[in-house]
Amino acid sequence: PGHRLVCGQRGQVRAGARAIAVSTRSLEWIVERLLFLCAALSVLTTAGIIAVLAAETVEFLREVSIVEFLTGTEWTPLFANQRFGVLPLVAGTMLVSTIAMTVALPMGLLSAIYLSEYAPSGLRRVVKPVLELLAGVPTVVYGYFALTFVTPLLQRLFPTLSGFNALSPGLVMGLMILPLVSS
Repeated sequence: PGHRLVCGQRGQVRAGARAIAVSTRSLEWIVERLLFLCAALSVLTTAGIIAVLAAETVEFLREVSIVEFLTGTEWTPLFANQRFGVLPLVAGTMLVSTIAMTVALPMGLLSAIYLSEYAPSGLRRVVKPVLELLAGVPTVVYGYFALTFVTPLLQRLFPTLSGFNALSPGLVMGLMILPLVSS
């Protein structure tokens, strides 16, 4: 009671007649060291990940030739006769990405134009946060949704569609990237 705290020069705080010295230099030194340790840990973690990946890659390429890996047309790593051709994986990725872009680009551009130019402000206030929520859903959830919900629906429309297909993940991936396109 009756004490006033007055901030002085160089980080000194005066309480009445007594001066309590707060060394900002030592505090800054501690913070700098902690930040350096955090940065160093991040760099070391990244270097560790790269080292493990490089070691596993070298081990893999001792068993499988790079030519076979890059030009092979079969990917059967769990079969008795293992094949490690990466072309089916690249082709599948390109197919699913093409389907996703075919869905997301028109829907995203049209929704962005509508929301920015034509939508009433009340609708805009509701739809924009919903789109932002879609961006926060983990990709594993989208994959599970594609496998367990979208695929059975598509199999009703296309009875010969297999359980593992490119259409279902392509459609769901298009929905997943819709917030990025429409923003």
